[in-house]
Amino acid sequence: MYKVIGVRFKKAGKIYYFDPGEALIEKDDYVIVETARGIEYGKVVVPVKEVGENDVVLPLKQVVRVATERDRLQVDENRSEAERAFEVGTEKIESHRLDMKLVDVEYTFDRNKVIFYFTAEGRVDFRNLVKDLASIFRTRIELRQIGVRDEAKMLGGIGPCGRMLCCSTFLGDFEPVSIKMAKDQNLSLNPSKISGLCGRLMCCLKYENDEYEQAKKEMPDIGARVETPDGNGRVVSLNLLERVLKIRLAEQDQTLEYTLDEIMNQGTRA
Repeated sequence: MYKVIGVRFKKAGKIYYFDPGEALIEKDDYVIVETARGIEYGKVVVPVKEVGENDVVLPLKQVVRVATERDRLQVDENRSEAERAFEVGTEKIESHRLDMKLVDVEYTFDRNKVIFYFTAEGRVDFRNLVKDLASIFRTRIELRQIGVRDEAKMLGGIGPCGRMLCCSTFLGDFEPVSIKMAKDQNLSLNPSKISGLCGRLMCCLKYENDEYEQAKKEMPDIGARVETPDGNGRVVSLNLLERVLKIRLAEQDQTLEYTLDEIMNQGTRA
């Protein structure tokens, strides 16, 4: 078992585990840690706990220190510099006539690198742009192409439901979402109804998907013949969440609703 804390570097970002060492670290504290990108400033979102070897990426890096007021001022200053870098980056992209859109700019905590996040339809030759930016900022420059989902996560906004986007408020990772999930939930397949601001299928289609899949396993298919308390019939529609079936009765020439329990008590037959 390993003693760890969970740290986030961005709001709704992925959680990374670090070794707290002997430091007294609590949830909502800010810490300085060493990452693959360099020294970073992050917020503790998971307090000290023990996890198994399969839950961590070894070797586990140790927390450098609990963040100080000076560190917080450094972060604020970095954000201000990033805003200026965004303006410069936008101007340089236009001057180089590159088919790309700058989404965000970020300084690493130690200012050893400036990361420019952008979207583009295809591959972009930005070598001259990197040289131009490096001559201005006098530090390492990284241009990172992101997808439309990542863009929505960074920029935020209000979804069709009227609430702030899930990806920008609490979703740490994107999970695969398919049109089959919308079909299983009997939703409109109109793209404008089931797509988010990013233009992709809404992440929330995944939230109830497991429940729908379980319900489908328990209930007969549409078209199946079943025995009801009122005689033999054929399933014409399903309410998966309520476990309710609409059944067209063969002899009575009418459609009635039954719960799954009522049908199971009678027994089913294909």
